[in-house]
Amino acid sequence: MGWKKISTDYFTFTRKDRIAVLVLVVLIVIVVFAPAIVSRPNSGSSATPDTAWMTSVKRLELKEEDTDRFTDRTSKDNSSNYQYDRSDKEYFNRSKGELFYFDPNTLNAEGWKKLGLRDKTVKTIQNYLAKGGHFYKPEDLSKIYGLFEDEYIRLEPYIRIEGKKIANPSAIANETALPPAGKTERYKVIDINTADTSAFISLPGIGSKLAARIVNFRDKLGGFYAISQVAETYGLPDSTFQKLKQYLKLDNASLRKININTASVDELKAHPYIKYALANTIVAYRKEHGSFLKLEDIKKVMVVTEDVYHRIYPYLIIE
Repeated sequence: MGWKKISTDYFTFTRKDRIAVLVLVVLIVIVVFAPAIVSRPNSGSSATPDTAWMTSVKRLELKEEDTDRFTDRTSKDNSSNYQYDRSDKEYFNRSKGELFYFDPNTLNAEGWKKLGLRDKTVKTIQNYLAKGGHFYKPEDLSKIYGLFEDEYIRLEPYIRIEGKKIANPSAIANETALPPAGKTERYKVIDINTADTSAFISLPGIGSKLAARIVNFRDKLGGFYAISQVAETYGLPDSTFQKLKQYLKLDNASLRKININTASVDELKAHPYIKYALANTIVAYRKEHGSFLKLEDIKKVMVVTEDVYHRIYPYLIIE
């Protein structure tokens, strides 16, 4: 086979072959040069690279660092009072403050803050007390505007509302509020330790439910040693108590007492003024130090303050 024949067979193109080669060349040019043309910046525009993704990453890192710092800070001092808005709870475990027994009627602003309440809530409580308000029972605190339900549940076991301090429980046996001079008595005066539900229902503002609650509260206490204790009944409005207290008397001051040297935790915690936390501490102290020799020895238990002692000692006995 001669070179002439070879060139004729392999290098001679028909019209279709020439068109195909031309199309192929155009495609190659487009593939090679198109990226450079597309990525060329417009005239007058800045060639600054897009760093938005870098900014987003940094924000996430900073947020994670802030969360870690907060967790470290609260774990180092659980008793510190760090306050955050309610919305912060979605991201952080807010410090709860330090828990201790307190009387909401006498606790100052610093004490409320130490318990972990926000400044706004503390101010609301202080304004309420300054205007003559008074907490007669633990449940009254739950009515404070701005106090969240979980905050009240946390504080409720430590609320100790004190009445008048008495040197001798029998000294108040004759504490009876009589009707004002010149007024005709419309209701019969009843003894709060012997009256049944029917007798309480006969008083102004008392229905069957409130009467049953007063009697049940009295039975759990072991009897009343002061007329003011009736006001601590759950659900009894202060306005109602103010109306009916003139028809209450206390002739029978006999109380059911608990032997603190033999009572179990369950027996002690059943008393409304003692409950579990205090009952458990008393029994633990007794197991470690032995029986109490006199009633005043109970004040050696760390959580039994002077106020707590005056509140519970009429119901205690040593045998």
